[in-house]
Amino acid sequence: MKKTVPVLASLAAIAFCSATLAQTAAPAKPAPKKPAAAAPAEPDKPLSAGQLAAAERVFVGTADCNDSKQVTVSKVDGKAGYFKLATGKLSYTVAPEETDTGAVRLEDKKSGVVWIQIPAKSMLMNAKIGQRVADGCVMAEQKK
Repeated sequence: MKKTVPVLASLAAIAFCSATLAQTAAPAKPAPKKPAAAAPAEPDKPLSAGQLAAAERVFVGTADCNDSKQVTVSKVDGKAGYFKLATGKLSYTVAPEETDTGAVRLEDKKSGVVWIQIPAKSMLMNAKIGQRVADGCVMAEQKK
């Protein structure tokens, strides 16, 4: 019986210390928040003649992409040459950029979003992190 008293005392001390540590431990950090949907930038400057010419070649509508993603491109009412690009819960206002290759390039410089359209397919990129967001995107005009 003499041996059990020190063991019980030790267990009680361990339990007390554990409870005290649990109460004084730093609170857990909250889970990181998902990025909020980017607010569309307001088109505030007129486009150059080259940008307006590039806007004439933009396909509008919904593109079906790899991984069951979809990207919708539509004209912005009252703002010649500007487009709304939407995917999932994100929406951006993009403007065409002139290219030497003939590819259509729509860009929101503030967010880094870039939509590249060639005759056979399109892709959505995040230029700030250098990553493709949606690839193999095809609209009705590109299926022809």
